[in-house]
Amino acid sequence: MLSQFLSRLLTPQPQTLPDEDARLALTALLVRLARSDGDYAPAEIARIDRIAQARFGLTEHEAQALRTQAEAVEAEAPDTHRFTLAIKEAVPYDDRLGIVTALWEVVLADGVREAEEDALVRMVSSFLGVSDQDSARARQRAEREG
Repeated sequence: MLSQFLSRLLTPQPQTLPDEDARLALTALLVRLARSDGDYAPAEIARIDRIAQARFGLTEHEAQALRTQAEAVEAEAPDTHRFTLAIKEAVPYDDRLGIVTALWEVVLADGVREAEEDALVRMVSSFLGVSDQDSARARQRAEREG
């Protein structure tokens, strides 16, 4: 399954992903962000699980299983741009704003805002076609809701 997913994700011409693949790509992107500072903190892991539960209507166990799959995908997929391009093609702008908010929630989950995480969120926001202003508002939402 992992190799089939990566094959679909990494095709030269990105296609719209089925919902299940889009969920996995988004969760893998959250994992990549959480790992970007070299400290995959328990608070970040818990936040990823809560985001998956809320965003996809999953049980706690289902969210943990999705995250486990996403951790494997993140470890195998070399290209952050492909994650974001696949997500950009699969979801409308308003949902991409929600994704950027979720990214900020993960950045802020451990109480430490690292430069690597900030840089990755800025890059991913740009790849998703989300404006700097909208990304800043998403960060403010994440700070208020965090």
